[in-house]
Amino acid sequence: MASVPIPQSPPGPHRPLAPVDEVAALLLAMGKPAAGRLLKYFEADEIKRISRSATQLGAVSASQLESIVESFQGEFAASGNVIGGVAEVEKLLSGLVPADQLDDILADARGDATRSVWERLSGVSESVLASYLVKEHPQTAALILSRIKPAAAAKVMAQLPQPLRNTVMRRMLTFKPVVEAVIQTVERALHEELLINGTRNSGADTHAKMADIINKMERTQIDDVLSSLAESKPKSVEILKGLLFTFDDIVKLAPRGRTSLFDAVPNDRLVLALKGTDPEFRTVILSALSARVRRMVEHELNGGEPAAQKDVMEARRSITDLALEMAGRGELEINAGGEVEALVR
Repeated sequence: MASVPIPQSPPGPHRPLAPVDEVAALLLAMGKPAAGRLLKYFEADEIKRISRSATQLGAVSASQLESIVESFQGEFAASGNVIGGVAEVEKLLSGLVPADQLDDILADARGDATRSVWERLSGVSESVLASYLVKEHPQTAALILSRIKPAAAAKVMAQLPQPLRNTVMRRMLTFKPVVEAVIQTVERALHEELLINGTRNSGADTHAKMADIINKMERTQIDDVLSSLAESKPKSVEILKGLLFTFDDIVKLAPRGRTSLFDAVPNDRLVLALKGTDPEFRTVILSALSARVRRMVEHELNGGEPAAQKDVMEARRSITDLALEMAGRGELEINAGGEVEALVR
């Protein structure tokens, strides 16, 4: 192979060539047609660096050029497979791209590789994620919650046992930089244990199923079940409390959520459900109604006939079931751990 016809420098021993010099030498040796087809895949900054190297390259002997070609051939012969990844991209671009630009490229590449994990995790049921985090070290839980969407993290936080929730919050406030290897380990675990197995077993979460059953019980029965479970599984009870939603919890909904809920409830069912409620609770519920509907409901409550306890409980249960359905569709947000709003008289 003839020497590359590039600007000559005084003859001397072969000097080591940087990766960008090797690329420049190869492109010059290939000639314009072949090199032109490759150069269109380079960025403008890369072409500038290659061009700068070519103008300062000096003489490259045939033996040096053959060595470069053999090196490339050896890379291909070493393995019949091409493996892509961040490390491979770093090796490929090192020397061709400035260090600061390479860092940006690699950061973006890492983001593309992992973004789906965190975005998909933000869509996992908060009850499923809370059940998972309860079993993890608080530092791991803090790391996970710090990287998902704030709205999703808030919902999960509301369902964690209070001591764990407080510990996780403190750890999130005192975070130190986490090495990439640790983050990648957590991502792999989440992908395998939640995003794969969780999807495969969607709807099979024990706490969510149990909460759905308990939600259908009477208030006294709910209290009895939770008291019994608290003796042997206190952590599970804390999670269940975050999942439960009864008729009494309607006052914990945001005003807009209550209005949306009762817009979908027939007046006669609401009147039946409100029978036997205390004045403060009733005031909160009535405040969510339009003036006309409120007058009608108040009139029925003040002058209506007593109703059977069974009918009242069925009406209340139908309203709570509707609230849970609407929450599942994202039409209102249930926060069973919220505080009852102060009443304005």
